[in-house]
Order: sequence, then structure tokens, then C-alpha cells
Amino acid sequence: MSKIPILQPNRSYTFRNYFEMSFEPEDILAEFGYSLKRSSVNLQKSSIELDRLANLKSRIEESLPYISLTSEAARRELLIAPILLDIVHYTRAQLRIEYSLIVTEQLKGSLDYYLHADRKLLVVEAKNADLAKGFTQLAVELIAIDAWTESQESNLQGAVSTGDIWQFGLLNREDKQITQDLNLYRVPADIEELLRILVAILGC
Repeated sequence: MSKIPILQPNRSYTFRNYFEMSFEPEDILAEFGYSLKRSSVNLQKSSIELDRLANLKSRIEESLPYISLTSEAARRELLIAPILLDIVHYTRAQLRIEYSLIVTEQLKGSLDYYLHADRKLLVVEAKNADLAKGFTQLAVELIAIDAWTESQESNLQGAVSTGDIWQFGLLNREDKQITQDLNLYRVPADIEELLRILVAILGC
């Protein structure tokens, strides 16, 4: 007996719709011909000098007791954006915010953050609390990037973040497989390791 499709052929879907779905992420990704794997990933880390690290960490630690993180906007502006601006400083990557992308009627919407440098790219999806469903949305965004980008990189990388927690995802283009990294990176506790991973993804 054939499985009933999740996606309706005559309906339009945005990236946000996949976050709101109650289906298992494996089933959603299978609609696009991709599989999901969960495992601990040994991500490459840059060895460059992080000359702004101490200042960034102290600013975040100083402000956290006084700010409310009950909204996605607050997490984006107060925790995620400062980190990504420093990544731009280290890598000279181009940063796009609320980057509109239309690949098909089932793969379209806005990427919270899209960074690219040379042939390297990084997608960051910001979420208020639900990291698990946020990863599903990130995975669909990486599938859209796979169809859209002119990059010849064999792997595409992204991260979903609640601001204080980051999780990475990798899309293997040849195998059509998305790996959900089981490791989580905390801000500010793991901020140096996080920065070194983000810088390495963009080729520095």
C-alpha cells in the first residue's frame, strides 16, 4: 500500500510551514528525496586569531542578566546577530538578513541569515525555543539551497539557533543525506568553539 504524500501538489509551502508541521522530519525530507541521519559530527575548527572574542563574550555575559529572551526577535538581535557580525569581521563573508529565496512552490521563503564567501556558504535559522522543529526547517532550507546555488561544494552547511544554543546540519549533495549533529554549542560557555566552527565553514 502506497504512503499518502505529506505535501499536496497544488499547495504552496514556505520554509516556515515545515517548522509548523507535526510530521516526523525524516518523512518531510523524504518528500524531496533526501534522508536524515543523526550523529556526532567532528566539525572543522579555524585556528585564526579571534581578536574580538573576549569583548564579544564579556558583552554577552554582561547583558544576559538584564535582557528578556522570550521572543525570537530578541534572541536574533541580542545573541545571534552580534556573533554573525564578528564572523563577517573574520571571514569578510557577505551577510544577508531575511534573504528571500524561491526555488519551487514547495521550496520558498526567507532565510533568517545567509552568509557566503567565495564558494562557501552558511545558512542560519533562528528560533525562539523549539530546536527540533527548527532543524526540520533548516534542513528544508538546505535542500532549497542545494537546488539553487551555483556552488560546487560537495557539502552544504547550516545551523539552527535559539541564541543561547546552536546545532549544526550538513547536507551531502551526492548522497542526498542531511546529517543532524548531536552536539550542541552553548552561548556564552562554548562561544570560542562555536566561532571557530563558523569561521571554518566559511573557509578561514
